[in-house]
Amino acid sequence: MKVSDVMNSEPVACQEDAPVSEAARLLREKRISGMPVLLGERVVGVVSESDLLRLLSDEGEDEGLWLPSPLEILEVPVRDLIRWERLKSSLGEIEKMTVADVMNRQVHFAAPDQSIEEAAEMMVRHRINRLPVVEEGRLVGIVTRGDIISGLGGGADA
Repeated sequence: MKVSDVMNSEPVACQEDAPVSEAARLLREKRISGMPVLLGERVVGVVSESDLLRLLSDEGEDEGLWLPSPLEILEVPVRDLIRWERLKSSLGEIEKMTVADVMNRQVHFAAPDQSIEEAAEMMVRHRINRLPVVEEGRLVGIVTRGDIISGLGGGADA
């Protein structure tokens, strides 16, 4: 069975210069967890929910278990206030960001005539959930782990 037998031939994608908010809207509205990013018609990256969620994380902070001393208990509301202010500032910065700022540029591709076994092996090896399907440099589809599982179960005609 080939990738073309199980792929979605109408993939959702966005341009690299699109605002992050547009990517988030597309992911939510289309109920998908990631999508290819294009520069014109060429795939230049992939953006996922994880990429967007990373924007809201406290990078560099130790998020381990913190047990305050009795004197530090007075400091807790101040720490929360500082985090809140940092979050508000981050949200302001996120509004200015484009998809190119957050996407994963290390993209692995599938070809329509590639076997689903090869595509599955690539997904497992690289720990990815989807492969843009490219033919002659153009995006022609997307194949996900779920598509391959459906194909293995007889969900597509061989």
